[in-house]
This record gives sequence, structure tokens and C-alpha cells, in this order.
Amino acid sequence: MKQGFNKHEKKRDACQLYGAQAKQGYDWWWHSFTAVSEKTGESRPFFFEFFLCNPALGDAEPIFGQLPKNKEKGIKPSYLMVKAGAWGENAVQLHRFFGWLQIEVEMGVPFVVLADDCVLSEDYSRGYIAVTKEEATRHPEYMCDAGEISWNLKINKKIAFDVGYGAGDLSRKLQAFEMFWHAEGMKTEYEGEIILNGERYLVKPESCFGYADKNWGKDFTSPWVWLSSDNLTSLKTGKRLTNSVFDIGGGCPKVGHVAMKRKLLSAFWYEGTPYEFNFSKFWTFTRTKFDCRETETQIIWHIEQRTWTNRMVTDVTCEKRTCCWSIMKHPTEKSCTITSGTAATEKARYVSTTAES
Repeated sequence: MKQGFNKHEKKRDACQLYGAQAKQGYDWWWHSFTAVSEKTGESRPFFFEFFLCNPALGDAEPIFGQLPKNKEKGIKPSYLMVKAGAWGENAVQLHRFFGWLQIEVEMGVPFVVLADDCVLSEDYSRGYIAVTKEEATRHPEYMCDAGEISWNLKINKKIAFDVGYGAGDLSRKLQAFEMFWHAEGMKTEYEGEIILNGERYLVKPESCFGYADKNWGKDFTSPWVWLSSDNLTSLKTGKRLTNSVFDIGGGCPKVGHVAMKRKLLSAFWYEGTPYEFNFSKFWTFTRTKFDCRETETQIIWHIEQRTWTNRMVTDVTCEKRTCCWSIMKHPTEKSCTITSGTAATEKARYVSTTAES
């Protein structure tokens, strides 16, 4: 069996906030999966993330760069933000913030992020977030809804997407890219439970359709594209593909001040066979065309990619009524806002972002 891009690189999954990125940088681990309501038997997609920002500027309490008094002084944000929520009808996202003196981070391999009762490692996570309606209204800097969520999950990362030298040792040491990406678990099995506003959901390895990756750097690329799914069915046989997953990411990566427009990295693990469309591997002559359009009710993606030997066409449609708009902060003193529209079903996920000062 060819290994291809399926190489687990735990050094890349470790915390990267050292050197210049400690003063202007972020590092965040993203997880998404499907869970089943214990009460109704219905499936619902969930997500959680641990987002670290500007540790060298930290204090006992979280620093919100978007507060007027901090914007006037050019103070950058600094904290751990733990985010969790669910897509679908009545989508919700909840945030909890910690100052750097409340956080423990194991910088080596394997990594660990710990703050009070929130913890994340390579193979386990638990957390708790509660935000009242009064708090959400009184503190717009929390950038979230009201509600309560907790989770306790085992994590088993099955298939990785090693994007190549762009996130290799030298690139990471030089901090050459504005934004890095590594998918240690583009197909991940989760097991445990998640409780949202009092309703318990069960998470099982065989039905969670899980995904785990991370991004880090000094800034966010714009536009920013992410599509992924491991709940795939063959149109030839009508059978589910239990050992398959695709992952597409990119947009406008930057090396220093040089922008590479409309560039995507893609991987398709098809029942044990790897197919990769990676512009950084120039010898494969990867070519990409992609388009996104909106109707009143849907967002529709179309992507075509080719190498010398292979071609992949990806079409994804997301219902707007299942969207959850996520607001995040740049690690810069300008405290720009990244607004990402996120939608998910069991069969497809996407992220598209725009930046606004």
C-alpha cells in the first residue's frame, strides 16, 4: 500500500509559538465530528478548538485587543480561547478565555494544553464552557452565543495529510509562511460524550466522521478555503467508503510578503490509495480551478484539480440555514476580525473567510 501524504508528523502538531510568533502569532487545534442524541437518536455535527494567541504578551487575565482602551494603546490580544459548539438548526458557538498565567502548555512532543478543566492532547480532550445571556450581551468581546457545553472524548487520528516542505522543519524554523497548516487526523475517530444545553450526545468511532487539524502563524490568509469529508459513498457500487477521506485547503498563501493567489492543497485517500494535488510539489504540475457562488439558501463550491496523471472534481453544497458564523481575532495590534462562515453536514464541510479591519 502506498503511504503518500499519509505521514503522521507530531512535531508539526506541537505548539509553534516561539521566536517572533510568541509576540505576534497564533496556534490553534481544530476538531469536528458527528454525535448522536441519546434522547432522539438524531445526528448532529459538533466542533471544538483550542486557540492560543501571543503568549509573550500574556498576563494573569485574558487580554482582549478589540476593547477600545486596548485599541487606542495598540495592545494586542493574548489568551487561550476554548471554542465549542454545533452546526445545524439552532447553531451555537461558545467561548471561554484564559490568561496566560492560567495556562500550561507542553511545547514538546506529544503536546498538551491545560487550563482549569479544559485539556487537549494528541489522544484526549475534555472541556466545559458556560456563558449566560447576560454575559454574552455585556461582553461582545467574547464573540459568542449563550449556552452551556461540555465534552469528554478519546481521540484516534487514523489518516494524516502531510502537506510537504511548506510545513517542514526549515519552514517552521524560519517561520516563512504567514499561515501554516497540518492535518494530523483528516480522518479521526472520536469516542465519548458531549452535552449541549443539558442534552447528551454520544460519539462513536464508527459514526463520528471525525476530523482534526491545526493552523498557526502570524496572520490569516484571505481568502481561505477548507473542504473535507470522510463520509463518502461510491456512486459506482452504492457502498460506503469506510477507508476514504478528502481534504482541501488554501486560498492565498504568503511567503513573507509574496502572495500566491488561488492556490489549494488537496489530498484524497481512496480506500488505501493516495491521490495528491499539491502546488508546492512543482514536479507534479498541479493545476487548480475553483469557484464559489451563493443562492438565497445555499453556498455552492466547485473545484477541479489536475496533475500529470490524475484529475479530481469536487462539488460541495451547504445549506445556509445550517451555518454558524465564527468570529476570531488576528494576533496583530490592529486586532482585525476574521469572520468565517461555517456549515457542515455529515457528508461535507467547508470554511470560507474574508478579513475586515
